[in-house]
Amino acid sequence: MTTVDTSAPATPAADSDGPARTGDRAPRRELGVVNVFSHGFLLLWGLLTTLPLVWVVISSFKSDGEILSDPWGLPAALRFENWARAWTEARIGQYFLNSGIVVTGSLTLTMLFGATAAYVFARYEFRFRQVFYYLFVGGMMFPVFLALVPLFFVVRNAGLFNTWTGLSLVYAAYSLPFTVFFLTAFFRTLPSSVAEAALIDGCGHFRLFFRVMLPMARPGLISVAIFNFLSQWNQFILPQVLMQGDESKWVLAQGLSALAVSQGYQGDFSGLFAGLTLAMLPVLAVYIVFQRQIQSGLTAGQLK
Repeated sequence: MTTVDTSAPATPAADSDGPARTGDRAPRRELGVVNVFSHGFLLLWGLLTTLPLVWVVISSFKSDGEILSDPWGLPAALRFENWARAWTEARIGQYFLNSGIVVTGSLTLTMLFGATAAYVFARYEFRFRQVFYYLFVGGMMFPVFLALVPLFFVVRNAGLFNTWTGLSLVYAAYSLPFTVFFLTAFFRTLPSSVAEAALIDGCGHFRLFFRVMLPMARPGLISVAIFNFLSQWNQFILPQVLMQGDESKWVLAQGLSALAVSQGYQGDFSGLFAGLTLAMLPVLAVYIVFQRQIQSGLTAGQLK
């Protein structure tokens, strides 16, 4: 016995998907235009940022005559004596060492007190916690220029004027608000079960912080430490106000400013570019070495 299939013929998949595919072409086309524009803008921004740095490094190997006659050309020879002259005669080496001492002390204080305060704000409940937290974070709203005059008298009356100790303390104080804000949010993303298990096993609060929580917060600590290092290393206005008179205690930013003035009058442009290159090397080295840690620290809170 033969049966007849009376059901309606199935519509081809291509016909049912045709209008949808046609409608998707316009958003895809717009997305492609946006991608081209964004990539082009990033490429232009990268060139505007990189080319001046490359030009300064190339000019540091030229003679003064080559810089004036052919500023965009390559040097005829690599003149490392420009770097040696800037390091010794222009005292860039001494300013470099002074900056290293000041930033090391201030960064140590910033990370120690900032991490401790952020951990307490993130993990403990106590009265007026939010008030104290917002007092810390509110420090980010006040620019450095706003407190220069009272800061000058406070540091001078404390007997810390024109000292590396006073400058390190001021650096740490100005870096604490951002450090507390950044690390408080990071400590909140860490799992509470690990801390509870450590407390049950007999770990005290002090050991819990240094032995358990700090190692877990390593990506965030590295990220905020790099940001603080860059800001403190490039600081100019604070040492200019708090470190006056004794040139032997100047930091690198002050030394570069004095070098730009003196070498400009003397016509030693090769020494000036060499000094600028020496000042840029630590910043570039830190960024190149720790760029993955910076990215992981910024995204760790979103991934967890």
